[in-house]
Amino acid sequence: MIDLYTWHTPNGRKVSIMLEELALPYNAIPVNLGQGDQHEPDFVKISPNHKIPAIIDHDNGLTLMQSGAILLYLAEKTQKLLPPRGVDYWRVMEWLMFQMGDLGPMLGQTHHFIKFNPGKSSYAEQRYLKENRRLYGVLNERLAEHEYLADAYSIADVAAWPWISRFDYQTMNLNEYPNLKRWYLDILRRPAVQKGYHVPSKVQAIPLP
Repeated sequence: MIDLYTWHTPNGRKVSIMLEELALPYNAIPVNLGQGDQHEPDFVKISPNHKIPAIIDHDNGLTLMQSGAILLYLAEKTQKLLPPRGVDYWRVMEWLMFQMGDLGPMLGQTHHFIKFNPGKSSYAEQRYLKENRRLYGVLNERLAEHEYLADAYSIADVAAWPWISRFDYQTMNLNEYPNLKRWYLDILRRPAVQKGYHVPSKVQAIPLP
C-alpha cells in the first residue's frame, strides 16, 4: 500500500493519475494547502520542501517528495510507462524534464499572476502569457507528428497533461492548438485519468476545450 499526500493541483494529479494507471493500491491523504497543512511537522518529515505530492511506500518504508521523482520511482517499481535504458528512455526523460523545468514552472507563474492576482503586475502578466503561448506551440508542433510526447504513452504525458488541463487558468484556447487539443482529449478519455483527476476528492469536472 502507498500513502499519497496530495491536493487538487496539477502536481498532485500527476501522481494520482500515475497510481491509477499502474493499478497500485493507495490511500489518498488530503493536504489542504489553503489551510496550511503542508507546514504541519508530521507532513514536513515526509516532504521537507513543504510541497505536495509526497508518498510513503509501505512495501519498503520509502518516503519521497517531488512529483517527477515519484513518477520515476513508480515507473521503475512497476516497469511500466517508462522504456528500458536506451534511446526511447531518453526521449521520455527529455519531455519529462521539459515539463519539470519549463511547462510546470512557467504555467504555475501564470496561475499566480493571471488567475489569482490579476492587475498586480502588467509586466509579469505579459511575460508569462507570452511564454504560455510559446510552450503551447512547442507541444503543438511536437504532437503534429507524434501521438504522444515520446511516441508511446509514458510518464512524460502523465506529467504534462494535468498542467494543460488548467488551460482556463492560463487563459489559453486549446482550439488554437489542434494537435495539443487532440492529445489532451485522447488522454482525458483514459479511465485512469478520469479517476485520478478527482483525487483526493471531486471539486470540478475535467475542463473541456
